[in-house]
Amino acid sequence: MTLPNPIPLEEIIAAKARIIGKVNRTPLLRLYHDEFPGEIYLKLENLQPIGSFKLRGACNAMSIASKEMLSDGVYTASAGNMAQGVAWNAKAMNIPCTVIVPEHAPQTKLDAITRLGGKYIKLPFEDWWQVLVTRKYEGIKGLFVHPVSDLAVIAGNGTVGMEILEDLPDVDAVIVPYGGGGLISGIASALTALKPGTKIYAAETSTACPLSRSLEAGSPQKIDYVPSFIDGIGSSGLLAEMWPLVSSLVSASIVISPEEIAKAIKLLIQRSRVIAEGAGGSSVAAALTGKAGHGKIVCVVSGGNIDLEKIGKIMNDQVP
Repeated sequence: MTLPNPIPLEEIIAAKARIIGKVNRTPLLRLYHDEFPGEIYLKLENLQPIGSFKLRGACNAMSIASKEMLSDGVYTASAGNMAQGVAWNAKAMNIPCTVIVPEHAPQTKLDAITRLGGKYIKLPFEDWWQVLVTRKYEGIKGLFVHPVSDLAVIAGNGTVGMEILEDLPDVDAVIVPYGGGGLISGIASALTALKPGTKIYAAETSTACPLSRSLEAGSPQKIDYVPSFIDGIGSSGLLAEMWPLVSSLVSASIVISPEEIAKAIKLLIQRSRVIAEGAGGSSVAAALTGKAGHGKIVCVVSGGNIDLEKIGKIMNDQVP
Protein backbone atom coordinates (compact mmCIF):
# COMPACT_ATOMS: atom_id res chain seq x y z
CA MET A 1 0.00 0.00 0.00
CA THR A 2 1.03 3.62 -0.52
CA LEU A 3 0.58 6.23 2.18
CA PRO A 4 0.38 9.99 1.56
CA ASN A 5 3.61 11.77 2.49
CA PRO A 6 3.22 13.50 4.85
CA ILE A 7 -0.15 12.52 6.29
CA PRO A 8 -2.50 15.43 5.36
CA LEU A 9 -3.20 17.81 8.22
CA GLU A 10 -6.93 17.68 7.48
CA GLU A 11 -6.88 13.94 8.25
CA ILE A 12 -5.30 14.63 11.64
CA ILE A 13 -7.74 17.46 12.39
CA ALA A 14 -10.65 15.19 11.51
CA ALA A 15 -9.23 12.48 13.75
CA LYS A 16 -8.97 14.94 16.61
CA ALA A 17 -12.67 15.77 16.28
CA ARG A 18 -13.62 12.07 16.25
CA ILE A 19 -11.68 11.06 19.35
CA ILE A 20 -12.58 13.99 21.61
CA GLY A 21 -14.26 12.62 24.70
CA LYS A 22 -13.12 9.09 23.91
CA VAL A 23 -9.42 9.48 24.76
CA ASN A 24 -7.59 11.66 27.26
CA ARG A 25 -5.96 14.91 26.25
CA THR A 26 -2.73 14.10 28.03
CA PRO A 27 -0.63 16.68 29.89
CA LEU A 28 2.79 18.02 28.96
CA LEU A 29 4.94 18.27 32.09
CA ARG A 30 8.46 19.57 32.68
CA LEU A 31 11.07 17.06 33.83
CA TYR A 32 13.47 18.90 36.10
CA HIS A 33 16.97 17.53 35.71
CA ASP A 34 19.84 19.56 37.17
CA GLU A 35 22.49 17.92 35.00
CA PHE A 36 20.74 18.53 31.67
CA PRO A 37 21.43 22.02 30.20
CA GLY A 38 18.18 22.24 28.23
CA GLU A 39 14.49 21.78 29.01
CA ILE A 40 12.88 18.35 28.87
CA TYR A 41 9.10 18.00 28.71
CA LEU A 42 7.09 14.79 29.01
CA LYS A 43 4.06 14.09 26.82
CA LEU A 44 2.35 11.60 29.11
CA GLU A 45 0.54 9.13 26.87
CA ASN A 46 0.97 6.58 29.68
CA LEU A 47 -2.04 8.33 31.23
CA GLN A 48 -4.47 7.09 28.59
CA PRO A 49 -7.13 4.68 29.96
CA ILE A 50 -5.20 1.74 28.51
CA GLY A 51 -1.81 3.18 29.49
CA SER A 52 -0.73 3.89 25.90
CA PHE A 53 -1.12 6.26 22.94
CA LYS A 54 -2.50 3.37 20.88
CA LEU A 55 -6.01 4.24 21.99
CA ARG A 56 -5.96 7.27 19.66
CA GLY A 57 -5.29 5.46 16.38
CA ALA A 58 -7.53 2.51 17.20
CA CYS A 59 -10.38 4.84 18.12
CA ASN A 60 -10.08 6.84 14.90
CA ALA A 61 -9.79 3.79 12.64
CA MET A 62 -12.73 1.95 14.21
CA SER A 63 -14.87 5.10 14.30
CA ILE A 64 -14.82 5.42 10.52
CA ALA A 65 -15.37 1.70 9.80
CA SER A 66 -18.86 0.77 8.57
CA LYS A 67 -21.18 -1.57 10.50
CA GLU A 68 -20.73 -4.11 7.71
CA MET A 69 -16.93 -4.01 8.10
CA LEU A 70 -17.29 -4.57 11.85
CA SER A 71 -19.98 -7.26 11.64
CA ASP A 72 -17.49 -10.08 12.35
CA GLY A 73 -15.52 -8.10 14.90
CA VAL A 74 -11.93 -6.90 14.70
CA TYR A 75 -8.41 -8.24 15.11
CA THR A 76 -4.90 -6.83 15.18
CA ALA A 77 -1.26 -7.86 15.62
CA SER A 78 0.38 -6.28 18.63
CA ALA A 79 2.90 -6.77 21.40
CA GLY A 80 0.20 -5.52 23.74
CA ASN A 81 -0.61 -1.82 23.52
CA MET A 82 -2.45 -1.69 20.19
CA ALA A 83 -4.13 -4.87 21.37
CA GLN A 84 -5.57 -2.94 24.29
CA GLY A 85 -6.51 -0.01 22.08
CA VAL A 86 -8.49 -2.21 19.71
CA ALA A 87 -9.97 -4.30 22.56
CA TRP A 88 -11.03 -1.16 24.47
CA ASN A 89 -12.93 0.18 21.46
CA ALA A 90 -14.33 -3.25 20.58
CA LYS A 91 -15.75 -3.58 24.08
CA ALA A 92 -17.39 -0.15 23.77
CA MET A 93 -18.89 -1.23 20.41
CA ASN A 94 -19.89 -4.65 21.76
CA ILE A 95 -18.02 -6.56 19.04
CA PRO A 96 -15.51 -9.44 19.38
CA CYS A 97 -11.76 -8.81 19.32
CA THR A 98 -8.81 -11.13 18.73
CA VAL A 99 -5.14 -10.21 19.00
CA ILE A 100 -2.11 -11.90 17.45
CA VAL A 101 0.76 -11.41 19.91
CA PRO A 102 4.49 -12.26 19.76
CA GLU A 103 5.52 -14.95 22.21
CA HIS A 104 7.57 -12.46 24.29
CA ALA A 105 4.56 -10.21 25.01
CA PRO A 106 4.54 -9.34 28.75
CA GLN A 107 1.91 -10.85 31.02
CA THR A 108 0.74 -7.37 32.09
CA LYS A 109 -0.40 -6.63 28.54
CA LEU A 110 -1.87 -10.11 27.98
CA ASP A 111 -3.91 -9.79 31.18
CA ALA A 112 -5.21 -6.42 29.98
CA ILE A 113 -6.41 -7.94 26.69
CA THR A 114 -8.36 -10.57 28.61
CA ARG A 115 -9.73 -8.01 31.06
CA LEU A 116 -11.09 -5.99 28.15
CA GLY A 117 -12.89 -9.01 26.75
CA GLY A 118 -10.43 -9.83 23.97
CA LYS A 119 -8.74 -13.12 23.06
CA TYR A 120 -5.11 -13.55 22.03
CA ILE A 121 -3.05 -16.00 19.97
CA LYS A 122 0.70 -16.30 20.61
CA LEU A 123 3.12 -16.72 17.70
CA PRO A 124 6.91 -16.81 17.35
CA PHE A 125 8.22 -13.31 16.62
CA GLU A 126 8.97 -13.87 12.93
CA ASP A 127 5.51 -15.40 12.31
CA TRP A 128 3.92 -12.52 14.18
CA TRP A 129 5.88 -10.04 12.05
CA GLN A 130 4.52 -11.68 8.90
CA VAL A 131 0.99 -10.86 10.06
CA LEU A 132 2.03 -7.21 10.06
CA VAL A 133 3.51 -7.57 6.59
CA THR A 134 0.63 -9.51 5.01
CA ARG A 135 -2.12 -7.78 7.02
CA LYS A 136 -3.98 -11.03 7.60
CA TYR A 137 -4.07 -14.21 9.67
CA GLU A 138 -5.75 -17.30 8.28
CA GLY A 139 -8.73 -18.51 10.26
CA ILE A 140 -9.78 -15.20 11.77
CA LYS A 141 -12.71 -13.23 10.42
CA GLY A 142 -13.30 -9.55 10.96
CA LEU A 143 -11.67 -6.21 10.21
CA PHE A 144 -7.90 -6.18 10.55
CA VAL A 145 -6.76 -2.94 12.22
CA HIS A 146 -3.10 -2.52 11.35
CA PRO A 147 -1.20 -1.12 14.36
CA VAL A 148 1.19 0.92 12.21
CA SER A 149 0.54 1.56 8.53
CA ASP A 150 -3.16 2.37 8.49
CA LEU A 151 -3.87 5.97 7.41
CA ALA A 152 -6.60 6.41 10.03
CA VAL A 153 -4.34 5.01 12.75
CA ILE A 154 -1.46 7.32 11.83
CA ALA A 155 -3.83 10.31 11.68
CA GLY A 156 -5.09 9.45 15.16
CA ASN A 157 -1.49 9.33 16.37
CA GLY A 158 -0.91 12.72 14.79
CA THR A 159 -3.22 14.32 17.34
CA VAL A 160 -0.36 13.93 19.83
CA GLY A 161 1.66 16.36 17.71
CA MET A 162 -1.16 18.90 17.63
CA GLU A 163 -1.46 18.81 21.41
CA ILE A 164 2.29 19.26 21.86
CA LEU A 165 2.22 22.46 19.80
CA GLU A 166 -0.84 23.76 21.64
CA ASP A 167 1.00 23.40 24.96
CA LEU A 168 4.53 24.30 23.84
CA PRO A 169 4.45 26.39 20.63
CA ASP A 170 8.21 27.05 20.71
CA VAL A 171 9.27 23.41 20.97
CA ASP A 172 12.64 22.74 19.31
CA ALA A 173 12.66 18.96 19.06
CA VAL A 174 10.40 15.99 19.71
CA ILE A 175 11.69 12.49 20.50
CA VAL A 176 9.38 9.57 19.74
CA PRO A 177 9.90 5.87 20.54
CA TYR A 178 10.20 3.92 17.28
CA GLY A 179 8.34 0.65 16.91
CA GLY A 180 6.83 0.43 13.45
CA GLY A 181 6.75 4.13 12.61
CA GLY A 182 3.05 4.89 13.02
CA LEU A 183 3.43 7.20 16.02
CA ILE A 184 6.42 9.17 14.79
CA SER A 185 4.91 9.56 11.29
CA GLY A 186 1.68 10.97 12.68
CA ILE A 187 3.41 13.39 15.05
CA ALA A 188 5.95 14.45 12.41
CA SER A 189 3.22 15.05 9.83
CA ALA A 190 1.39 17.38 12.22
CA LEU A 191 4.57 19.25 13.15
CA THR A 192 5.71 19.54 9.53
CA ALA A 193 2.43 21.24 8.66
CA LEU A 194 2.11 23.45 11.73
CA LYS A 195 5.72 24.22 12.74
CA PRO A 196 8.18 23.40 9.96
CA GLY A 197 11.76 23.12 11.14
CA THR A 198 10.96 21.23 14.33
CA LYS A 199 13.44 18.38 14.69
CA ILE A 200 11.92 14.90 14.95
CA TYR A 201 14.06 12.16 16.46
CA ALA A 202 13.33 8.47 16.83
CA ALA A 203 14.41 6.59 19.95
CA GLU A 204 15.53 3.00 19.43
CA THR A 205 17.08 0.39 21.68
CA SER A 206 20.46 -1.02 20.68
CA THR A 207 19.01 -4.55 20.77
CA ALA A 208 16.61 -3.76 17.90
CA CYS A 209 17.36 -0.64 15.86
CA PRO A 210 16.50 -1.19 12.18
CA LEU A 211 15.64 2.47 11.56
CA SER A 212 19.08 3.72 12.58
CA ARG A 213 20.77 1.19 10.33
CA SER A 214 18.41 2.00 7.46
CA LEU A 215 18.89 5.77 7.74
CA GLU A 216 22.66 5.27 7.65
CA ALA A 217 22.42 3.05 4.56
CA GLY A 218 19.76 5.10 2.81
CA SER A 219 17.55 2.06 2.31
CA PRO A 220 15.62 -0.43 4.47
CA GLN A 221 17.95 -2.85 6.26
CA LYS A 222 17.48 -6.08 8.20
CA ILE A 223 19.17 -6.56 11.58
CA ASP A 224 19.50 -9.23 14.24
CA TYR A 225 16.62 -8.78 16.68
CA VAL A 226 17.36 -9.45 20.36
CA PRO A 227 14.30 -9.58 22.67
CA SER A 228 14.51 -7.46 25.81
CA PHE A 229 12.28 -5.92 28.47
CA ILE A 230 11.71 -3.10 25.97
CA ASP A 231 8.90 -4.95 24.23
CA GLY A 232 6.93 -2.04 22.76
CA ILE A 233 9.55 -1.01 20.20
CA GLY A 234 12.11 -2.73 18.02
CA SER A 235 12.03 -5.36 15.30
CA SER A 236 14.28 -7.04 12.77
CA GLY A 237 13.32 -4.70 9.94
CA LEU A 238 11.06 -1.96 8.64
CA LEU A 239 7.65 -2.23 7.08
CA ALA A 240 8.21 -1.42 3.40
CA GLU A 241 5.27 0.96 3.17
CA MET A 242 6.57 3.03 6.11
CA TRP A 243 10.09 3.66 4.82
CA PRO A 244 9.29 6.52 2.36
CA LEU A 245 7.24 8.31 5.01
CA VAL A 246 9.62 7.84 7.93
CA SER A 247 12.83 8.53 6.01
CA SER A 248 11.49 11.88 4.79
CA LEU A 249 10.13 13.06 8.15
CA VAL A 250 12.62 11.86 10.77
CA SER A 251 15.78 13.88 11.44
CA ALA A 252 17.71 10.94 12.92
CA SER A 253 17.43 7.94 15.21
CA ILE A 254 19.05 8.05 18.64
CA VAL A 255 20.07 4.57 19.78
CA ILE A 256 20.28 3.86 23.49
CA SER A 257 21.05 0.73 25.48
CA PRO A 258 18.62 -1.18 27.71
CA GLU A 259 20.76 0.00 30.64
CA GLU A 260 20.21 3.65 29.70
CA ILE A 261 16.48 3.08 29.29
CA ALA A 262 16.25 1.38 32.70
CA LYS A 263 18.01 4.38 34.28
CA ALA A 264 15.57 6.75 32.55
CA ILE A 265 12.59 4.78 33.88
CA LYS A 266 14.00 5.01 37.40
CA LEU A 267 14.60 8.74 36.95
CA LEU A 268 10.99 9.27 35.84
CA ILE A 269 9.70 7.47 38.93
CA GLN A 270 12.00 9.33 41.30
CA ARG A 271 11.72 12.83 39.85
CA SER A 272 8.20 12.95 38.38
CA ARG A 273 6.34 9.95 39.86
CA VAL A 274 5.77 8.79 36.27
CA ILE A 275 5.67 5.10 35.43
CA ALA A 276 6.91 4.32 31.92
CA GLU A 277 7.38 1.01 30.14
CA GLY A 278 10.59 0.33 28.23
CA ALA A 279 9.40 2.02 25.04
CA GLY A 280 8.01 4.98 27.00
CA GLY A 281 11.31 5.52 28.80
CA SER A 282 13.38 5.31 25.62
CA SER A 283 12.59 8.87 24.56
CA VAL A 284 13.84 10.27 27.87
CA ALA A 285 16.99 8.15 27.68
CA ALA A 286 17.56 9.50 24.17
CA ALA A 287 17.11 13.10 25.31
CA LEU A 288 19.65 12.66 28.11
CA THR A 289 22.35 11.76 25.58
CA GLY A 290 22.23 15.36 24.33
CA LYS A 291 21.99 14.16 20.72
CA ALA A 292 18.68 15.97 20.23
CA GLY A 293 20.21 19.26 21.37
CA HIS A 294 19.68 21.29 24.51
CA GLY A 295 16.67 23.44 23.66
CA LYS A 296 13.05 22.71 24.50
CA ILE A 297 12.72 18.98 23.94
CA VAL A 298 9.52 16.98 24.21
CA CYS A 299 9.83 13.29 25.02
CA VAL A 300 6.78 11.23 24.15
CA VAL A 301 6.22 8.78 27.00
CA SER A 302 4.31 6.40 24.76
CA GLY A 303 3.10 3.95 27.39
CA GLY A 304 3.29 2.79 30.98
CA ASN A 305 2.37 -0.89 30.80
CA ILE A 306 5.22 -2.57 32.62
CA ASP A 307 5.24 -5.53 35.01
CA LEU A 308 5.71 -4.61 38.68
CA GLU A 309 8.50 -7.19 38.92
CA LYS A 310 10.44 -5.30 36.26
CA ILE A 311 9.92 -2.00 38.08
CA GLY A 312 11.30 -3.60 41.24
CA LYS A 313 14.46 -4.68 39.44
CA ILE A 314 14.89 -1.26 37.80
CA MET A 315 14.56 0.51 41.17
CA ASN A 316 17.34 -1.78 42.44
CA ASP A 317 19.57 -0.71 39.53
CA GLN A 318 19.10 -3.93 37.60
CA VAL A 319 18.10 -4.41 33.97
CA PRO A 320 15.08 -6.73 33.74
